[in-house]
Amino acid sequence: MGVLMSKRQTVEQVQKVSLAVSAFKDGLRDRPSIRRTGEVPGSRRGTVEGSVQEVQEEKEAEASIPALQEESSANRAAWERLRDGRGVEPEEFDGTNRFTPPAFIRPTRKLDDDKTPDICLEPREPDNLNLLLTEEEMYSLTETFQQCKVIPDCSLTLEDFLRYRHQAAKRGESDRALSEEQEEQAARQFAALDPEHRGHIEWPDFLSHESLLLLQQLRPQNSLLRLLTVKERERARATFLARGSGSSISEAECRRAQHSWFCKRLAEAPSCSVSVSHVGPIADSSPAGSIGKSQDKAMLPTEPESRFVDWPTFLQENVVYILAARPNSAAIHLKPPG
Repeated sequence: MGVLMSKRQTVEQVQKVSLAVSAFKDGLRDRPSIRRTGEVPGSRRGTVEGSVQEVQEEKEAEASIPALQEESSANRAAWERLRDGRGVEPEEFDGTNRFTPPAFIRPTRKLDDDKTPDICLEPREPDNLNLLLTEEEMYSLTETFQQCKVIPDCSLTLEDFLRYRHQAAKRGESDRALSEEQEEQAARQFAALDPEHRGHIEWPDFLSHESLLLLQQLRPQNSLLRLLTVKERERARATFLARGSGSSISEAECRRAQHSWFCKRLAEAPSCSVSVSHVGPIADSSPAGSIGKSQDKAMLPTEPESRFVDWPTFLQENVVYILAARPNSAAIHLKPPG
């Protein structure tokens, strides 16, 4: 009798499980199919026991999803408060990833990071102004040097520099040489490229100057703005806020700012003036002889200006001089007007 009752109970349990499996399968018909991969050999999938196990796994997975979402939401909210400076409590970061901000990929160590890095005491900055040129722009500059018979990697005297500027002007759109005012400006630029009064300018400084002129000629100012680094933008913003009033700055202060980018080199070259007397005796009628007079005229106080410029205009009028202040050199590779 006991054996019969146990068999009857077993049959009833099997029937109940069969009904539960049938109901579960009817519910799965309305849900997207889930592909199971990597099943171990000898699994009980397809049997009554396997179906019951699948039902239990599905329920456990559905029950764990809200808990994971709640934990992720709490961690994200805590990191947002920490980022905004509102503060968080230590117990708010529960879980295994409490020390990792959301959407953050931790760095990985390289195999050779235990070797001594090559960090020199002396600054070694490449001539990055010329590296800003594209292949087409560099080809144009090289062609100009060849036609003007400029020897690469050689220093240039004032006479060489002025001769090159005349030849480059004739090669351009105009078929005439530099005017007297342009020649005086070229002589002042030579003096700015030779602050140590050696009587010549080095090839890297000359190349940086010509690269800047080419960038200024071929590229729009918005294109040049994209070349600024984060530190250069921050320095420009600090200068604008210090010299301006609110959201604008006077035109006079904007011109003064063009000179301020080179102030970091005053300690290295205190005699960084526009005088070119170091190149030898120069007659008053020569282009360099009238530099002092023209500079005095430029520095004379003028009538008050009423023009103000905004932040975008300030950036556009200063970007080329910010780039010119990049090289680690006492030379001013593009002298601002005035």
